[in-house]
This record gives sequence, C-alpha cells and structure tokens, in this order.
Amino acid sequence: MTYALLFHESAADFALREDPEKAGAYWAAWSSYIAALGEAGIVQGGEGLLPPQTATTVRIRDGKRQIHDGPYAESKEMLGGFFIIEVPNLDVALEWAARAPSSGYGSTEVRPLMPPMKQDPS
Repeated sequence: MTYALLFHESAADFALREDPEKAGAYWAAWSSYIAALGEAGIVQGGEGLLPPQTATTVRIRDGKRQIHDGPYAESKEMLGGFFIIEVPNLDVALEWAARAPSSGYGSTEVRPLMPPMKQDPS
C-alpha cells in the first residue's frame, strides 16, 4: 500500500532549521531518518518544504480568485515536508512514522493515497 508521511512541526521547531547552534542536530536527525528510509527501499518520493511564510494560498469565492501570501489558516503546527512510501500495510507505515524526528516534538500524519483513477475508455 502507498502512504504519505506528512511531517508537522511548530513554528519554534521549524525555526531550528536556521538556528546556528541547533540546526546541525536538527538536520542530523532527519539525515539519519532519510537514510533509513532509503536503505529500506520504500521511498516513492518526497521533499522538505520551505517555511510557511513562503507559501501562497489560492481560494475561489463567489467565482473570484483570492490570493493570500503566507499560510492562510492559523495552526499550531506547520507542514514541513513529506515522503511517499510503499509498504505492506498501515502497521508498517505507522512504524516508519514513529521513527520520524517530527514525531518526537511535533507530529507525523500517515495518510493512504488514493488509487489512480480509472480512465473512461470511450
């Protein structure tokens, strides 16, 4: 089965990426986790994301496009990145989620991917 692992961090944890004194430990933990995923051969894809203030949110309301710079929704945790993994079942996906650094200070969401939509042959 294919799952997305979505890594959520608080603003303070997200800021560790750029902290001169703490960035090394932050990235070392992620590097170890990424290496383990790679060695297991389960990664289908994934990326880290730039900080939420670099985002642009688009909504259509009353037929008009609204654009907002930065994250639009207020939340305590921000999406920091994701991996798409192929594993036998949810239990294995949950084991990998528990190993993610973000699970120790934020959260890691495990979400099954939708199967590809079948095309109408007509």
